[in-house]
Amino acid sequence: MNHPVPPLAVRRPFPAALFDALKAQFGDRATSARAVLEHHGRDESPFDPQLPDAVVFARSTEDVQAIVKLCGQYDVPIIPYGNGSSLEGHLLAVQGGVSIDLSEMNRVLAINAEDLTVTVEPGISRKQLNEALRDTGLFFPIDPGADASIGGMSATRASGTNAVRYGTMRENVLALTVVLADGRVIKTGTRARKSSAGYDLTRLFVGSEGTLGVITEITVRLYPQPEAVSAAVCAFPSMGDAVRAVIETIQMGVPVARVEFLDSLAVRAINRHSNLTFRESPMLFFEFHGSESGVAEQAGIVQEIVAQNSGADFEWATRPEDRSRLWNARHSAYFAMLQLKPGCRAVTTDVCVPISRLAECVVETEQDLKESTLPCPIVGHVGDGNFHVAMLLDPAKPEELEEAERINHRIVQRALRMGGTCTGEHGVGLHKMGFLIEEHGEDAVGVMRAIKHSLDPKNLMNPGKIFSFAA
Repeated sequence: MNHPVPPLAVRRPFPAALFDALKAQFGDRATSARAVLEHHGRDESPFDPQLPDAVVFARSTEDVQAIVKLCGQYDVPIIPYGNGSSLEGHLLAVQGGVSIDLSEMNRVLAINAEDLTVTVEPGISRKQLNEALRDTGLFFPIDPGADASIGGMSATRASGTNAVRYGTMRENVLALTVVLADGRVIKTGTRARKSSAGYDLTRLFVGSEGTLGVITEITVRLYPQPEAVSAAVCAFPSMGDAVRAVIETIQMGVPVARVEFLDSLAVRAINRHSNLTFRESPMLFFEFHGSESGVAEQAGIVQEIVAQNSGADFEWATRPEDRSRLWNARHSAYFAMLQLKPGCRAVTTDVCVPISRLAECVVETEQDLKESTLPCPIVGHVGDGNFHVAMLLDPAKPEELEEAERINHRIVQRALRMGGTCTGEHGVGLHKMGFLIEEHGEDAVGVMRAIKHSLDPKNLMNPGKIFSFAA
């Protein structure tokens, strides 16, 4: 056993007539083959797999609309599926139903280079998008590490390593096309950079985790490729020293593009996984974007701050191949950490706190981890106050799961006490439903439920996620 899903996971009936109707309309793109169901019934979370009853591969907004209308006729749940890289159980079919696979909806619909925008289908991954933009001089900066789909990134309000400079999906999604639970297709937002016209429906769906509708088109902001890019790594004697260097960098207004933290255990993991030779002590990874002179100025200021905080071994990576090797190692950190305990699963934390409380939060968390029997490496996008602990547990030992959840609860309580959030970028999914109430209060979550009731009264859109739903 890994991690049982919450008790609200009661599967609904799946009528044979619905599958017959899906097969009639979509042919081989509708399937109940066991291997396909298993692929769509698991993600990177520690939860036990929860398989859908059927999978349909959509190729257009009209396909999605047809699937939603058929499921609505039979009161069968709908779960949007992108690349399957979520960490909180978002795509698990806890009440059964139809998984709508959007991976074949991966086209770039329109590049508006003069306006710095692009409109895409939800199945395109961030790497595919940037490959399509390569000759335009523009790029899409949101980088959660995994090669996630743009639709999934929008649905979970993702961010990642570049958020300290470029923001998150919340700031970078301008417009959406969404299929609602009753089959209506709506368009939210425009390509204009601002609007005061009515409720901000775009922000409502960004972060809704598939519980309000299925996103079928996304318009996002683009940015010019920087003239110069430079990266650097440096080691510190303690986690507190490293984090204080980050805080001073941000508070001085240095426009770093990325600043990532790894504790000594995480460094050991990436050294083994990526054949690197970094000193096994807390480290920061920096990246600077801008003009040649601007990058040099930023780097000089940061190097002084690092020295004042006992940083050492400041190494530069200016060649593209060196930078790629560095960031590939950082992006593979999750899988590298899993190799510290072969056969393990990870329970991950995702707290984010105001930058002024970050050092205190990280140092207190480090003390919690020293008292644990589990390997618990830490990595983080500390430039925006967000860090992750990966608690590595043996799925055959329930006591290790209990310990991981106990640590997780302490970390979240600490973050909330410091004015932070239980999830900086992974979303709520199944794992953080209780924390959502602690963070926002019953009344605010009640407003969320009211919106859900209004748009999805039958609770068909990814049911069992974010909060419990009372019919």
